[in-house]
Amino acid sequence: MSSMQFGIFSVSDITQDPTTGRTPTEHERIKGWIAMAKKAEEVGLDVFAAGEHHNPPFFSSSPTTTLGYIAAQTERIILSTATTLITTNDPVKIAEDFAMLQHLADGRVDLTLGRGNTGPVYPWFGKDIRDGIELAIENYALLHKLWREPVVNWQGKHRTPLTGYTSTPAPLDGVAPFVWHGSIRSPQIAEQAAYYGDGFFHNNIFWNVEHTERMVKLYRSRFAHYGHGEPEQAFVGLGGQVFMKSTEREAKERFRPFFDVAPVYGHGPSLEDFTEMTPLTVGTPEQVIERTLSFRDWAGDYQRQMFLIDHAGLPLTEVLEQIEILGTEVVPVLRREFDNGRPANVPDAPTHAARVAAAREAGTQLGEQGNAWKEQGARDDLDTGAAIARQVGEA
Repeated sequence: MSSMQFGIFSVSDITQDPTTGRTPTEHERIKGWIAMAKKAEEVGLDVFAAGEHHNPPFFSSSPTTTLGYIAAQTERIILSTATTLITTNDPVKIAEDFAMLQHLADGRVDLTLGRGNTGPVYPWFGKDIRDGIELAIENYALLHKLWREPVVNWQGKHRTPLTGYTSTPAPLDGVAPFVWHGSIRSPQIAEQAAYYGDGFFHNNIFWNVEHTERMVKLYRSRFAHYGHGEPEQAFVGLGGQVFMKSTEREAKERFRPFFDVAPVYGHGPSLEDFTEMTPLTVGTPEQVIERTLSFRDWAGDYQRQMFLIDHAGLPLTEVLEQIEILGTEVVPVLRREFDNGRPANVPDAPTHAARVAAAREAGTQLGEQGNAWKEQGARDDLDTGAAIARQVGEA
């Protein structure tokens, strides 16, 4: 595997194909995900990531169920999430579900935590969107502890206390799944990722370069501030969005009807304006390569590049074709070019095997990391939240 990871993610929208008028069923879209993940592994991609939504027009209410099914049919690809809702999911259940998935997939698991931006979802799970940042901070502090301490005593503001609780199963090999903290616009989440030394994933598909650059620089600087290494040693992941044909004209003619009615940005900016403002690239494989390589100019050397390729009603046959092009024509070149000149001190993309080896080399055992955090000032979860809040104010 390269020092960088490349993969695909899906937000799980169910959208009418504007060129045929046909809308796929939930069953078709769910089974389509399985085909996409298997195709991604077949052509040499590294990651398949599933979104989480609990409202139409989306279908992915249970990513771990889907990823467990995919794990049984794949051997190499890393299974991740485009978002796991740290705000509305119980951190105890997240700890259990992803540790179980980690065992089933022999370590091929990580996850991206996010707050979610759909207001009605919060009360459906007994939460208030106005508490989103607080929930993200407190719930992750508990999740972090559950994966690192064999017996947990905990009390917070947004959940009933835990006394003498042991999360089962324990993480595989005593090493928790790697966590990416995903955010589009919240500096508090970049701060949180930096505080723990975790990864920061900026899904920049709807944002301009200047905004994403500021968020990544904030995370890198705070990563160094907390003593995890130099700024360039922080773990950064980026989103992307592509549609490819043999010519730019053909790509735009084919994709334009889908772009114009897409659930998120349809009926808004033109395809050309949106392409200029965001990382969306509609053109040839060579244009996608050139555009993606330019991300390093403002994000630095980073670890994970994900592409959205299946939304807006695109038929599965076309999606599988896009995955084929990514794996055979685009990613091999990106691997070579991103590795070229990559500084030796920039860490490789995180894998379970590498993290287990590092933990063993450092003599780290399950539970010792929790004590180390206490020694650094995170004496309890409320202190952790307060510390992050203070640092956000300083940033």
